[in-house]
Amino acid sequence: MRLLLTAALLSSSALAQLPPPFPADPDQALERTCFQTDKSWNPQSNLRSDVAIVYGIDPGLPGRMQTWRDRGYRLHVMTGVSWGQYQDYLYGRFDGVNHVDNAQTDRNGKVISHGGDIYYMCPAENFGKFLCVGVQRALDAGAEAIHLEEPEFWARAGYSEGFKREWKDYYKEDWQPPHTSVDAQWKSSKLKYYLYRRALQQVFGHVREFNQRSGKSVRCYVPTHSLLNYSHWKIVSPQSSLAKLEGCNGYIAQVWTGTARTPNFYRGEKKERTFETAFLEYNAMQNLVRATGRSVWYLNDPVEDNPRHDWTDYRTNWESTLVASLLQPDVWQYEVAPWPHRIFGGKYPASVPAEQRSGIPPEYATELQVVMNALNDLKQPDHAWDCGTRGIGVLVADTLMFQREQPSPSDPDMGHIYGQALPLLKRGMPVTPVQLENVMLPGFLSDQKVLLLTYEGQKPQGPEVHPPLAEWVKQGGVLIVADDDRDPFNAVKEWWNEGGQTTAIPRHDLFRSLGVKDEDFPQEGHPQVAVGKGAVVWMRTSPVQFGRDREAEKQLLQVVKAAVEKTGGKWEERNHLVLRRGPYFAAAGLDESVDAPAKVLKGRFVNLFDPSLKVQREVELKAGSRCFLLDLNAVKGEQLLASACKALPREREKGMEWTVEGVADTPAVVLVACARRPASVKLEGVDVESYDYLGGEGLLYVRFENTSAPRSLVVDFE
Repeated sequence: MRLLLTAALLSSSALAQLPPPFPADPDQALERTCFQTDKSWNPQSNLRSDVAIVYGIDPGLPGRMQTWRDRGYRLHVMTGVSWGQYQDYLYGRFDGVNHVDNAQTDRNGKVISHGGDIYYMCPAENFGKFLCVGVQRALDAGAEAIHLEEPEFWARAGYSEGFKREWKDYYKEDWQPPHTSVDAQWKSSKLKYYLYRRALQQVFGHVREFNQRSGKSVRCYVPTHSLLNYSHWKIVSPQSSLAKLEGCNGYIAQVWTGTARTPNFYRGEKKERTFETAFLEYNAMQNLVRATGRSVWYLNDPVEDNPRHDWTDYRTNWESTLVASLLQPDVWQYEVAPWPHRIFGGKYPASVPAEQRSGIPPEYATELQVVMNALNDLKQPDHAWDCGTRGIGVLVADTLMFQREQPSPSDPDMGHIYGQALPLLKRGMPVTPVQLENVMLPGFLSDQKVLLLTYEGQKPQGPEVHPPLAEWVKQGGVLIVADDDRDPFNAVKEWWNEGGQTTAIPRHDLFRSLGVKDEDFPQEGHPQVAVGKGAVVWMRTSPVQFGRDREAEKQLLQVVKAAVEKTGGKWEERNHLVLRRGPYFAAAGLDESVDAPAKVLKGRFVNLFDPSLKVQREVELKAGSRCFLLDLNAVKGEQLLASACKALPREREKGMEWTVEGVADTPAVVLVACARRPASVKLEGVDVESYDYLGGEGLLYVRFENTSAPRSLVVDFE
């Protein structure tokens, strides 16, 4: 009762201080952009996205939601699935049963925690039902969508008494310590994969029943890291299986600097490759939903969870992840930030004394808001690539997460995947991680001409994936299999060896579907074996070597080049990736790439990463450069081009007018295309002191300090 009263008082206090609501945006229902926050509305978090995702399902949730609703935001609610303030469940206040023994536990008996007694949970049979109690609070408060984030089971876990009970119930046998055999580790991962799918299905079902009773259409999404990152970080999650559950509407791709800076190998060097890793992560997430009817938002984080970096590091890496996300033309919805208060209110780096830390640089605050507002305009079906060869994919399976722990873990640096992908991506080829579990979907492989596959570090969950792959080859695709057959997990008791009764491995079943035999492939060389109109190649090597050894990389490239030519494609290498989306260009200059002159874009651009928004006639894509450009020549008529604030047009008989609002106490810039010099520029009826008109460019720059209340910006010409 005290909690509820305190929440009500805080809510009432906040409501009394709220500015008036921002006018309705007619396109807001598209939910183009969103952000997540565990705070009530506040000036530093006022990003003016279409959606505010309010975090937490505690008793104070309805009050927090109301503050954002009263400012004109659409309302979603997010909560953690595997961890959270779930002490009522842990200590028996939910169902009279103590569930502490359901905390994820490693082989040394250590409970895995997110801090204090916020444990990662092994979800028991009724854990999803417990989550439904808090979710119902969000439904009653008017949430339009529920986000169930990060269903995560650590690969090193699997030793709690709760997990042992689940093992006994699922397998009808006594628990086996996961580290004692590959079979036990595999079975442990399969069970973890199932348990969080079960918990999420319970919540999805609860929301569906609410919709049936109420006539509403509340949606459910799963914010989750990519398959590549979860595998790299040794976490098991349901991933692609969730898209097949009734009631799951899609995902938020939780890709950001923290995940993408995880080092990997290329040309024998292990280092951070934030842009390339982010590109593959975002692409993998898009492949979870392609051809499923589900949707995905791409998350960007202008800082990251690690507070020990400085603003230059945050800004450089954010630009890399942002461009990587823009290079996926089918996705146009974005979570522009988690936790805005730590961006616009945080001081960094935490590794230095408090007096040496600094808040966000003003120019970065401007840049962020320019980009966040531009992201509302990325639903641009007209797009064109300037890049290397397209139509190449690397097959990935959810079982990448199953082989990450003892006794025989897969390559710790995920070289079995990055070894195949990076040699192509570094040559400007937008290679795609292709979800193996989805190959049965109609049209899923239609964009792929060449596919690379290994069963080192991953396995097919069932034989049903092989016939569609074989049919794709017969219709003209080329499948390159890179595998030395030495993966110890080939021997786990599974469908491909009749539960351990034979020595067969998954590749054997694949080759059977293709109609080829091992003896069709010589021990030396890598010839194409014809299958229908297409072909298959078997490289009898570990794909890890492609990222470690230059000679192995060279052999891979020769094989892929021949495969591309077999499909009638053209082998093209570039040291850049450029994608035009309507009037916007996302562009990256690549390092460790082709030795050739840097690409130069010519025209009339503003780089939205440049807070001054100055006009550029040429943009050189040097190695490591990242650009988000607006092509001024592609925009016709007098209109707003870019703004470091929300700027909603208003009807005006003469001149131009917008309602503007942004993050309080940050510098705004508004760029307007107009053929005439303005007679006056007024903000809330007061002359704006700082504006410039460039007659030769037909551009008006207006600068002012943002406030978190709506104001009228008027440009008159007479």
